[in-house]
Amino acid sequence: MSSGQQPGLVDQEGAVQSQAAISANIFVPISTGPLPAAIPKRADHPVPRLGITGQTSPISTNKFYANFFLGAQTQSTWTHPYSVSWSKGSGVTKSWGLSVSHIDANQRAFGPGNPSQYFINPIGIQSIIFSAAELGSTTTLTTDSLTSFSANVQLRTNSGAAPGITFPLVQGMGFVTAIYRGLKPKIESGVFFRSVARVSQAPRAGVIKYRIELEDGKKWLLYARSTNGGNLDLKVTSNGVVQASAAFTGSIQIAKNPGGTSGEAVYDGSAGVYPTAATLSGTVNGATGSYTLKWTKAGITTGAPPLLMFALPHHVQTFDAATKGAVKSIQLQTTTKGIATAVVKDSWTLTEGLKTSIGFAPWSPSLGSRSSLSAAAVKTINTIATSEISQDVSAQSNLDSMYFSGKALSKFATLIYTVHDVAKNPALAKTGLDKLKKAFAVFISNKQKYPLVYESAWKGVVSTGAYATGDAGQDFGNTYYNDHHFHYGYFIHAAAIIGYLDPSWLGANRDYVNMLVRDAANPSTQDTLFPLSRAFDWYNGHSWAKGVFESADGKDEESSSEDAFFAYAMKMWGKTVGDANMEARGNLMLSVLTRTLQNYFLLENSNKNQPANFIGNKVTGILFENKADHVTYFGTNPEYIQGIHMIPLNPTSALTRTKQFVTEEWAKYFNNGRVDQVVGGWRGILYANLAIIDAKASWNFFAQQNFDVGWLDGGATRTWYLAYAAGLGGGPQ
Repeated sequence: MSSGQQPGLVDQEGAVQSQAAISANIFVPISTGPLPAAIPKRADHPVPRLGITGQTSPISTNKFYANFFLGAQTQSTWTHPYSVSWSKGSGVTKSWGLSVSHIDANQRAFGPGNPSQYFINPIGIQSIIFSAAELGSTTTLTTDSLTSFSANVQLRTNSGAAPGITFPLVQGMGFVTAIYRGLKPKIESGVFFRSVARVSQAPRAGVIKYRIELEDGKKWLLYARSTNGGNLDLKVTSNGVVQASAAFTGSIQIAKNPGGTSGEAVYDGSAGVYPTAATLSGTVNGATGSYTLKWTKAGITTGAPPLLMFALPHHVQTFDAATKGAVKSIQLQTTTKGIATAVVKDSWTLTEGLKTSIGFAPWSPSLGSRSSLSAAAVKTINTIATSEISQDVSAQSNLDSMYFSGKALSKFATLIYTVHDVAKNPALAKTGLDKLKKAFAVFISNKQKYPLVYESAWKGVVSTGAYATGDAGQDFGNTYYNDHHFHYGYFIHAAAIIGYLDPSWLGANRDYVNMLVRDAANPSTQDTLFPLSRAFDWYNGHSWAKGVFESADGKDEESSSEDAFFAYAMKMWGKTVGDANMEARGNLMLSVLTRTLQNYFLLENSNKNQPANFIGNKVTGILFENKADHVTYFGTNPEYIQGIHMIPLNPTSALTRTKQFVTEEWAKYFNNGRVDQVVGGWRGILYANLAIIDAKASWNFFAQQNFDVGWLDGGATRTWYLAYAAGLGGGPQ
């Protein structure tokens, strides 16, 4: 075992600093090489690639558009602020076109209780539908050009026909755009038209404009631009149908206008152009990171105006000066991300401060990283560690679940790090490290109960559990791409500590761990084995846990803390192996997540983005694209719902979970002795979390003579919890 100082240097706060140079764009491939030889390949997957055409590059299984290639293909897709869905002969209109909806805050429904258990936005409201006279019961929907930020949806008159209408869907798009190819447009509404009027003065040469008011009083704008010199003459044929008089080739765009004349002028300024895709780049310089979203633009080519895109609250908070200068007054409500704001610009640059000092040791914003504790604290920690390090690592980690196996490996890695660096006991740490490496070797050799396999249908590394059992829910749906960042993050974290303590371990095992990072967080399209950023959504600013499962309310994520833990694990693995770009991406992701979790998931009393009668829950529970529900997938006890946003307690916990938030949450659910009514490992989780605001009470709980080991869950040790509480100032001096 090394002294723990390699392969990097240690700064004054104990955080390893990578020595390799950071690239001008940190989104460079981790590797483009083959996978480890122990990982077999297969071409099949239980979920078919329904209607996906012409796609040879990897498909992002966890992105916003997945409902278009799953199940009946009729569930909604949320681009924010709009949602779209294939009507497929259903709803009020019985249309076969693509329905567009936008929901205002006063349309939400709320669950029981005060605060409300959930809020949900209505689905199935067909405000505006892009259709055509030729569409009917033989219409098919296909998708292509699927990327991390965009997808093309194609409507064909029949399965053998060429695409008749193409919808380039891009997150944040200011208009919903339909590209017609010789079909006769039919614009429909299930809300019904109150008025449809052509505007005589065109916003620019070649662009036709209509004002539409629906029976709910909402006002929409329609813009059309022919690409073959044709005209779009719309006639109201009923209160639900507006029909073109002739076939049309070109673009038709729809936007909801809440801003009257001034809002209309903003939309006019960008009519005729639309985004088709986006690229992501980023830079890191010291403690400052930035990332840029740049859109590919289509439509008007000569003298093309800038794009109108919608930004979420966390975007607006971090815009650089140039982007901030392009912000407009138009705002539209989103379903679960607050109010979106219009920005007229072809690219955005967003800047974040980075907490580069966070390492393996306990960390807090006020005290920094602390691996040096008092002699009294070290003595107590060593006493407990001697017992805990004797546990059977292999028995606890060689399971039928990548999730629980990873938790066990990460738990023991944290224990061993604590013994080595905090308790200053390298001899004891070595006995644990040898056992940990042996346990990890089972997975590197792919000899666990359900080995991993690379499947080339969706392109990813998955558990063979569902192949073997036929159970889609095996290991929380890992085979179906659920939770990969949760599962693999624990392995990556454990590996980062092993490699930190024993750099000689890295040579033979680096590719395996990099494979896990590549699967969940591939940073570059140059790596063609995996999709770009499978889990993390760089528009929404957090990950989505749901894989290839059809979902009426879209993608979702339950454990915000395990999302942050993946970013932290990736950062620390990058430090350990000297991959400065990976470390930089981890730091940047962690900063973005800190902001989005505090905006959307962890709800202080001052939160302005979630409904006022919901924020009293303090956490969202499960956040979907269309609703938030203060529950978990495994129960409704408060310690479950709140605690799933705490685990695992780690050096980033005090970053993402502010003292103000923890204070409010504790007062709501756990003060005045209520924490001591919680049974099992959740009690330990709650008391470890308490260290953020009362480190002494946390220390006293874990240091007590009559401590019950049943208060520890399978992913935690008393050793680490004591070190964590002491590192945050709670131990004896």
